[in-house]
Amino acid sequence: MTAHQGGGVQIRLMTDADWDAVQDIYAQGIATGNPTFEEHVPAKADFLSARIPELRIVAEDTSGAVVGWAAASPTSARAVYRGVIEHSVYIDQAKAGRGIATQLLRELITRARVNGYWTIQSGIFAENTASRALHSKAGFREIGHRERVAHMTYGPYAGIWRDTILVEQRL
Repeated sequence: MTAHQGGGVQIRLMTDADWDAVQDIYAQGIATGNPTFEEHVPAKADFLSARIPELRIVAEDTSGAVVGWAAASPTSARAVYRGVIEHSVYIDQAKAGRGIATQLLRELITRARVNGYWTIQSGIFAENTASRALHSKAGFREIGHRERVAHMTYGPYAGIWRDTILVEQRL
């Protein structure tokens, strides 16, 4: 699949050379406490091995800098769930609000469909209104609310039980 371009960014497959930018953007998100329960960016090998290669993409600006990424993982090793994936989208905080997340998510959806996946889902913190709006705009529906699903151990939400909203899109 070829790279997609628009809005000042190009969407393409993630390469090994992108890791420094990917981990920096991931760490920015972790520091806010809003996109993940993860406390630390995983090791590169762990990150890559847990995500589907054809669904690891980055947004690159006109200067060649990676300004966002999206990736997906299988939700289960069981064969009956082979078409169901869970995804993440992260944007460099200095580039937020420019439509990059929308482009990344749309491209991820397209690539998932082309590769035979039938459901794409994610758990979003209830307070993460920007991500919820992004997913709604991209055609996801909120299908569940998990109350007090996990206890934050770091950052601005340390010591707080967090709710998540399950979103999905059937492809």
